Amino acid sequence: MIESGKQFDLVCVDEIVQPELHRWSSRSQMDQDKTGNAEMVVVSDSEKMTDYERRSKIRKRMLIYLNGCGLYGTYVPVSRGWSLPNLLWLAFSILCLCLSMRTSHLFLALSRSFLPPAILATLYIYFYPFFHQCSFPEARHAEAACYFADADHAKAAVPGELAPFRLLVFGDPQLEGDTSLPEHGHAELFPSLRRLWSRVERDALASLTTSLGDEAKRLWNDDIPGAFRTYHKRLDLWGNDLYLAHVYRTIHWYTKPTHVAVLGDLLGSQWISDEEFMRRSYRFWHVVFRGAKKVPQLITDASTSRPDILGADPRWKDMVITVPGNHDIGYAGDIDEHRIARFEHMYNRVNWDIRFALNNTTTIDPATLQPTTPELRLIVLNSMNLDGPVAAWDPHQESIDFLNHKLYHDLPSPDSATILLTHIPLHKEAGTCRDAPFVDYLPEHHGGGIKEQNHLSEDVSQRILDGIIGLERSRKGIILNGHDHAGCDVYHSKKKELDLEALQSEDASSYQDRWDAKTYARAQQQVLDSTLTGIREVTVRSMMGDFGGNAGLLSAWWDKETKEWKFDYDSCMFGVQHIWWAVHILDLVVLGFGIAGVLLKGIEGLNSTQATTELKKKQFLEMYQTVHVHTVVVPFILQSKSHTLVLAIHR
Repeated sequence: MIESGKQFDLVCVDEIVQPELHRWSSRSQMDQDKTGNAEMVVVSDSEKMTDYERRSKIRKRMLIYLNGCGLYGTYVPVSRGWSLPNLLWLAFSILCLCLSMRTSHLFLALSRSFLPPAILATLYIYFYPFFHQCSFPEARHAEAACYFADADHAKAAVPGELAPFRLLVFGDPQLEGDTSLPEHGHAELFPSLRRLWSRVERDALASLTTSLGDEAKRLWNDDIPGAFRTYHKRLDLWGNDLYLAHVYRTIHWYTKPTHVAVLGDLLGSQWISDEEFMRRSYRFWHVVFRGAKKVPQLITDASTSRPDILGADPRWKDMVITVPGNHDIGYAGDIDEHRIARFEHMYNRVNWDIRFALNNTTTIDPATLQPTTPELRLIVLNSMNLDGPVAAWDPHQESIDFLNHKLYHDLPSPDSATILLTHIPLHKEAGTCRDAPFVDYLPEHHGGGIKEQNHLSEDVSQRILDGIIGLERSRKGIILNGHDHAGCDVYHSKKKELDLEALQSEDASSYQDRWDAKTYARAQQQVLDSTLTGIREVTVRSMMGDFGGNAGLLSAWWDKETKEWKFDYDSCMFGVQHIWWAVHILDLVVLGFGIAGVLLKGIEGLNSTQATTELKKKQFLEMYQTVHVHTVVVPFILQSKSHTLVLAIHR
């Protein structure tokens, strides 16, 4: 018999007792002698309930004691409602269950729990163009305007095809650097510790008590927050580079462009030193646009009239056309030759152009009756110093001369079209886009030049538009720019023919042949009006995280039916940078849980292998010596197959 007043552990033995044990279980379920000493408790009887009922009762009622450690869990009874007490009890039960698990089992369970959402989230960020159905607009010819319709849907008579010119375009990455760090990255970490050590060296231990208290306050109030801000910003810069690289790499891999361009503001400041300019440029080429190359100087400096054949040189898909922006070389009031020189050294010329001929396609020039090949003319224009006053006259004059030569003197063939890449948007009325027309000037003692501007002046804008459509007002073209981070899509239109009657009338002085600008979505009537000519201007939304990691997709193709170039534009956004951070942190957490669980399980297995046999022998001997129900109880317990027995074991 077991003496009263002793401490006991409750050991649950869930087995199925063989039929010959039934005669030993015919006693009462709670058999206790008159002295108060427990002998044996039979919790459930297989003769009175089914296996399902037995296990359900155990799950709902039985407390699981964890080897006398004082922690226990319980199974919550089934409830019809999700009341607050039941939810709290469920949370408490889950917590107890976690505490009752081995450490390795806990980590592996957490890893398995978070693995499905981690896989789904990772699939999204690496295949987001597929989920958003991002692609270059298809080349649609005029005859594709006819549709076959049935009861359910309409289908184009001529399916679209892949455009021969596909430009992947990004706006304003603005790589930051030391200028965004405290004291431009030169701040001393924990200066209070240095000051404290200096005082100890100077005064020995005489002023240690006073100095220690003062410097401890400065360490807590100034140094630690400053160090946190510094390293937090460094982490943010590192993550931002990887985020932008992810956007470029993913959309480039999925859409397969023929050409790539970045429309200015490659870097975040024009006032940085040459060393910092080189560091940020290195990050641009080796982190953000890793694997890409700048356009060779042999191409940007070429003055040959021979065009490149579209698709003949596969290197173009890995070359990035870079346009200068205000954060790269400055506005007109602070541009100088040195900033332009360092930009051209690390990227490409600020003003250049190239022509692409369409392979295997010829047309007849109506003026000369000679066969010609349709061509696309791509112009990179430095718009930062087209307006004045300017700080440096020579770069300003070079941009003006380049604009006049390419749009008014170097006339292309009638079957050509122009793609103009620049940074500052053209002039348009306030309310058309996010940024309204705005110009600010430097003080006179700093030259009085342009300090900041949102749009080009109206005169410069009209000169650019007039040059693209040509004197006959029939040439095709499109303008892509950046600067306005929110992006905008505008259609500029004007009459194809001058109103001769108005020009010959008495009010001829009041007649204005002006461009009208509307958002592209509201200008569909002007687009379809055959009496109007027009140019589409797309201000590409920034690729920065705050603006969704945007990428622009421009398609250009030659319409054989209408004998003209056509353009279409679409965009694709990944999402804010927090999505990128959250998914990768989740992946690291799941991976960490999994690795920790596997390692801990291996360690636990090594530690328990040798002790398992000895522990089982010891427990068997203690049970055999302590339990005095019948001399055959222990053998039956070891072979039990139908009863759940709770044995009182003496400690």
